[in-house]
Amino acid sequence: MTTTRHVGSGKVRELFEVGDDLLLLVASDRISAYDVVLPQDVPDKGKVLTGLSHHWFQVLRSVCPNHLISVRERDLPDVGIDDLAGRATLCRRAEPLSIEFVVRGYLSGSGWSDYSKTGEVCGHRLSQGLRESDRLPEPILTPATKAVTGHDENIDEERAAEIAGRDVYETAKGYALALYEQGSALARERGVIIADTKFEFGLVDGEVILIDEVLTPDSSRFWPEDLYEPGRSQPSFDKQYVRDWLNVSGWDRTPPPPDLPDDVVQATRSRYVEAYEKVTGRSFDEWLAEVSR
Repeated sequence: MTTTRHVGSGKVRELFEVGDDLLLLVASDRISAYDVVLPQDVPDKGKVLTGLSHHWFQVLRSVCPNHLISVRERDLPDVGIDDLAGRATLCRRAEPLSIEFVVRGYLSGSGWSDYSKTGEVCGHRLSQGLRESDRLPEPILTPATKAVTGHDENIDEERAAEIAGRDVYETAKGYALALYEQGSALARERGVIIADTKFEFGLVDGEVILIDEVLTPDSSRFWPEDLYEPGRSQPSFDKQYVRDWLNVSGWDRTPPPPDLPDDVVQATRSRYVEAYEKVTGRSFDEWLAEVSR
């Protein structure tokens, strides 16, 4: 019998070793904002993240190899957690690169903040006169170190190459830009703008592969295309809705965070599920039923 062992807890996920070569990644319904886990869960959030990642791992496998093995309940090991179906990914074990590959196609978030002050985003000099949420002439890669606690740190590409190794970095960079280009184009066909996202990569026998989650509302900014209007912040399908509520709640972003009202929790769930259904073109409940068989 294959042995399993719990090896880590993240803000929103649990990680298990499965034998020597596999991992089980379990996405909870926890939600974090400003690097703090909030008191209330968002129902089905973990399943939406797993479902969207599963979709993209399949659709983009011709662009880049990835760690996916299965999300079907019948293939998952028993790790003592109820309700694994739809929220767990059995995957190849990789040695993670200690860098996040952030790709920005639009000027938003910290990128907009930096540009407003310096005219640059993580070392990329941009043209003058850009507005908040403007589409960039071409996507840019802005690497960051992965913080165990606190905020990730933006770094320049030379530093990123030193950390990962030049050849590995260039390979992962090429994959990240290609994944964003194809993924964002496919999402836009479905009426969703992916403004920016982060990818994570690992090594298996020296090969760079895509790991973690991919093009989800937790790792990306998802905007409805029909409401897109440059010059302001955008309505979104991601957890920006929660951030916006927190911004007017009086919270100073230090623990403990305030309780989320029920209507904010339910509205956030609706946005996550809508993101899944718009991007994939299928019913969320249909996908859950399929992987539970």
